[in-house]
Amino acid sequence: MERWWQLLLGLWTVMPVWAGDELLNVCMKTKHHKREPGPEDKLYEECIPWAEKACCTASTSWHAHLDVSLLYNFSLLHCGLMMPGCEEHFIQAVCFYECSPNLGPWIQKVGSSGQGERIRDAPLCREDCEQWWEDCRTSYTCRSDWLGSWDWSRGKSRCPAGAACRPFPRYFPTPAALCQRIWSGSFQASPARRGSGRCLQKWFEPARGNPNEAVARLFAAPAPARARAPGPGPARRLSRRLAGLAALSLLLAVLSPRPRPRPRPRPPLRLSLGRGGPLSRAPPREQHGWGAAGPLAAGACARA
Repeated sequence: MERWWQLLLGLWTVMPVWAGDELLNVCMKTKHHKREPGPEDKLYEECIPWAEKACCTASTSWHAHLDVSLLYNFSLLHCGLMMPGCEEHFIQAVCFYECSPNLGPWIQKVGSSGQGERIRDAPLCREDCEQWWEDCRTSYTCRSDWLGSWDWSRGKSRCPAGAACRPFPRYFPTPAALCQRIWSGSFQASPARRGSGRCLQKWFEPARGNPNEAVARLFAAPAPARARAPGPGPARRLSRRLAGLAALSLLLAVLSPRPRPRPRPRPPLRLSLGRGGPLSRAPPREQHGWGAAGPLAAGACARA
């Protein structure tokens, strides 16, 4: 039984490495993200779905709901008032980006120093893109890439000179164009639907659980083999290999057979028919020189 418990322990140790657990339950390395996901019981409105395991703080969730967010000084009002339904989608997208711990398979390093991170090609479900586009059709914007150049002369994002404010469909003719262009490829418009287990929801009902956990696990396991999935950096790849070698060594040590100790032969039972009866043990034979007195008794034996 003890060997089976050791085997299960070894399998439990090595399976997370095989499943790509280093890409699960992680937070991006950015200014506003926490180092590790954890519970947050005071998240604000659209960020509440991540309360049990969040990469954002309550303060970050509050700022995500402002028209001019202090997180990045970006104004949703750069072309006037935005329709409430459209604005809600952008707030949900910010909460998803800041709070979700299930974006590990799509995290990439940014900048020459490699200190910052972002997501790339995170697959949003088809319904998410379609509803987002539908609810923003009557709202206005002046750019198709919101991570591009803006006029920051007054401390917040304003339309650059010559950029005309037009309805969203002029800059985003399809739902896929909206999802993939709005933040420079952070999202990918997936053909998969909600509930398929192959796409991410930027918002979900907390009572039904987080469906993105299973999606992240699916994409984390074969991440190196996916052409569009970003691979981990050199340091992360090295740590994965070292963890894999350590876990494999432990498993091999558990599985390797151990030599059993050979039992010592018992001395033969000498029977005597003397005074003690037929089953009495025979008295020990006296050996000259190696009796109770030890080797120094050899001389006494010779004199006798």
